Amino acid sequence: MKLRLLVLLLTLMSLGSQAQFLKVGPKAGANLLKIEGQSFEEGFELGYYVGGFLEIKTGKRFYLQPELLFSETQMHTSNDFRSIYRDLLQVDSLRTIKFQSLAIPVTLNWRVANVLALSAGPQFSINMNKSESLLKNAETAITNGDIALMLGANIMISKLRVHGRYMWGIRNQSNLKGGEAWKRQTLQLGLGFVF
Repeated sequence: MKLRLLVLLLTLMSLGSQAQFLKVGPKAGANLLKIEGQSFEEGFELGYYVGGFLEIKTGKRFYLQPELLFSETQMHTSNDFRSIYRDLLQVDSLRTIKFQSLAIPVTLNWRVANVLALSAGPQFSINMNKSESLLKNAETAITNGDIALMLGANIMISKLRVHGRYMWGIRNQSNLKGGEAWKRQTLQLGLGFVF
């Protein structure tokens, strides 16, 4: 899977170098993830993301930015987790839950100044299961994935990109019947550069 993503990224980079309206590059940064609900500890947990993005010019001050990002964050369960899910799971030793996802954010960006753009759009996420292939994970994305709305800003200094965004998940991330809803909130801060 990692080899396929690398080949896709290199192909997109070569296309980006040939077109004025298309730029491509890698990006990485920190994820601060919070799951709403009494099952998890209050506050944001630190994780990471890594991937690639495109900048597709659509007008004098506007561009689309689709991305492909892998992210991982470990969430700590609260003391109430055992009492909430006692009848559903064997949770005696469950203290952390690892969230891994493949995210596809698509933002519309408005360049308000030479170095600053504001962005908004949706993000579609596929929750990854290490024991399944990428295609099998994609099949379950409709019921197992997340849809989030996001707002953010990008600072563009030559080829360097510094960005920050806030995302609100609108789908329940818990597949357990009879449990509470788990909804994500995410802060992202990161760096990228374009070719």
